[in-house]
Amino acid sequence: MRKIVHIDMDAFYASVEQRDDPALRGRPVVVGGSGPRSVVCAASYEARRFGVRSAMPGTRARRLCPDAVFVPPDFPRYRAVSRQIREIFLAHTELVEPLSLDEAYLDVTENRQRLPTATAVASAIRAEILATTALTASAGIAPNKFLAKIASDWRKPDGQFVVRPERALDFLTPLPVGRLPGVGRVMEARLDELGIGTVGALRTLSVEALEARFGRWGRRLHQLAHGIDDSPVRPSRPSLQVSAEDTFETDLTLEELAPAIERMAARAWEASRRAGRIGRTVVLKLKTRDFRILTRSLSPPRPPRDLACFAAIALDLRARVDLPPSTRYRLVGVGLGNFVDADDPAMLQASLDLPA
Repeated sequence: MRKIVHIDMDAFYASVEQRDDPALRGRPVVVGGSGPRSVVCAASYEARRFGVRSAMPGTRARRLCPDAVFVPPDFPRYRAVSRQIREIFLAHTELVEPLSLDEAYLDVTENRQRLPTATAVASAIRAEILATTALTASAGIAPNKFLAKIASDWRKPDGQFVVRPERALDFLTPLPVGRLPGVGRVMEARLDELGIGTVGALRTLSVEALEARFGRWGRRLHQLAHGIDDSPVRPSRPSLQVSAEDTFETDLTLEELAPAIERMAARAWEASRRAGRIGRTVVLKLKTRDFRILTRSLSPPRPPRDLACFAAIALDLRARVDLPPSTRYRLVGVGLGNFVDADDPAMLQASLDLPA
């Protein structure tokens, strides 16, 4: 049985800003611009109390928290801190799977420091992060990845939570199905139609019933409801593309896709910013009612400089779809790829100059 730790830094970008500028400590800090086209990259816990969240338009964040201090993102600095944290991880295990600059999975079934338990490893890592960077991290400890990720949210900030193998089902039973990885709003709505709102209720359905309703994804739902996740921690290269996609309850025409494209663009943009990566290529993915998949892409002369520019390019890519206007689509995705290093000054000038 594996021993998995999920480490998640607490309000990472905002915490770095507060650490480096004492005047920001204890104040609501928003990393990002506050202009009409800007988007929130991160918010301190003081700002989150007002409802400010990442990927939110800067203007909305300003309305929710008029006293917020807006600071532009400094990704080279965040990446430097992330490298410090990564070195701490690697001192304990070579099996580290980064998800972004501020979170990672670690397989500590065997750990380099010969600590007796995964709980002890997580505690040691969090203490070393604090001593090295003056930042706090939260941790989830569990027998698999998805349970560890859910558990890391349990005692945030600056805490850790253990899901022991024999308690996994008890832990999962009362959770909303939306806490399961891959269950978004559309899937939640479809499960709600079946009277399924919690993981415990989902567990009452047989794998056959779920497969009949949701295909191969039904088997995965059945496994998650039973706490099963065999995916290993994979030390890997950064992904070639960051993307987000959504499947609709009702098929839509190309013109009707605009709101969904904008939502997916916001999610993909936030994911790329969390990873500290700058993409030069915008990708639009569509799936028709009869499951035909189309992709259209564009690499503009300069990388998209903000969410509004990124979303506008994705929307414009619809013009390259040569199917009849009456064609209906069941899925849309928006991606950002062809990454360059965020430490490149030219790239920073091109794409991270968020409006004030």
